[in-house]
Amino acid sequence: MEMKNKAIFVTGTDTGVGKTIVAAVIARLLKNKGISVGVMKPVTSGCIDVEGRLVSEDAELLAWAGSVDRGDPDITPYLLREALAPSVAAAREKVRIEFATIRAAFDRLAARHDFIIVEGAGGLMVPLAGGLLTADLINHLGLPIIVVTRPNLGTINHTLLTTFSARQLGIEVAGVIINDYPATPDSAEEYAPHLLGSLSGAPLLGVFPHIGGNDRHVIVETIVSLLEADPATGILLREIGIG
Repeated sequence: MEMKNKAIFVTGTDTGVGKTIVAAVIARLLKNKGISVGVMKPVTSGCIDVEGRLVSEDAELLAWAGSVDRGDPDITPYLLREALAPSVAAAREKVRIEFATIRAAFDRLAARHDFIIVEGAGGLMVPLAGGLLTADLINHLGLPIIVVTRPNLGTINHTLLTTFSARQLGIEVAGVIINDYPATPDSAEEYAPHLLGSLSGAPLLGVFPHIGGNDRHVIVETIVSLLEADPATGILLREIGIG
């Protein structure tokens, strides 16, 4: 199977837009196609304590989706306890975030897998270390991005700001995914897909529906089932390099 890219970086217009769900859905789609997919959440703040060790719940979901060992330290190079901007959480915990460490972990994952999905923290301008932002990490890794956005009022502005900023910073935008789209959209939500597809300058790769409930595993499996039955999913796969 031909692959143009070895990896994709999943970012968002803001925190809470569903990057992890989208990243997990893509990981499960690839796994179901027989692709060895690695996952990575380089920096996670707001981790939980499980039997004396810090755990990223987002990374756990990604590992489940890709059917990889959730205990692999390369998946989560930096785990931070406090739910703050990573640079602040790291400073408070006396942790020094270094891009070289993240790059080394990424390279080890890339050597073991056909495709890597990297999920960022928040959006492009989230500070990671000193004056370095998530956008700087993306450029350091040399990856194209998928921008995850929400469907409701304000999303046009937030999404265009993200895609425009990415291009100004030399980041390739593979496409945009609208997440958590309601079954009965209001007027703003109804027009969002068309406007984003025409104005963002990047392909609209998918509109993931709202799935009720709190079990993220069920949400991922449900969306994957819907996408696998939709021929348009081929566009998403093609744009991330799966041909």
